[in-house]
Amino acid sequence: MPSHPPVLLKAEGLSKRVSPERWLFRDLNVSIGPGEQLALRGASGVGKSTLLNLMAGLDLPEEGRVLLKGKDLAAMTKDGQLSLRRSTFGFVFQAFHLMPHLNALQNVMVPCLLAGLAFSQAQERAERLLEALELTTVTRSFPSVLSGGEQQRVALARALVHQPEIVLADEPTGNLDPETAHKALTLLCRTCREQGAALLMVTHSAESAARLDRTFVLTG
Repeated sequence: MPSHPPVLLKAEGLSKRVSPERWLFRDLNVSIGPGEQLALRGASGVGKSTLLNLMAGLDLPEEGRVLLKGKDLAAMTKDGQLSLRRSTFGFVFQAFHLMPHLNALQNVMVPCLLAGLAFSQAQERAERLLEALELTTVTRSFPSVLSGGEQQRVALARALVHQPEIVLADEPTGNLDPETAHKALTLLCRTCREQGAALLMVTHSAESAARLDRTFVLTG
């Protein structure tokens, strides 16, 4: 019999509502394997970002469950969920969410420090990734003086620096001009490939989605 491909993260029978009368989606099933790159597409308001939050355990469904390596996220303790997010997940947000009081290097180091790495090891990893993303000239600069493209690359580095098993990206290039968006997506996909991380990315762009392994479309 043919073997089934391994599953890293899986939504099983997932249902979520925004009001007693309105469901965003019902009985939704989607999965992503180790190292796979999956795009989430759909019209505005169908629940793409909500699904991403559910897959990360940041929100709870009305029905169904999210399984990470076969373990139900909702069944874990709050401390267990927090530890999981710090070690297993990397997050890239459309609005960057860099800490304004920290410089670029310090922003990137944060996930490593939260995961318990030594300061020197966290700094070494952050510097190496910032160099790979062509940001060596701005490591000591604060977010307020960085361009949008620079901020996005810092955000990408922060999501990848602790070498997560899965990166969750919510419209990561939505605030960038087309050329900068193309470069940022190339860096994100390439670095995930190099680190063996799975990538689950919300995008409105058919062109961006086509660069990933496959696409899952949410419908209203």
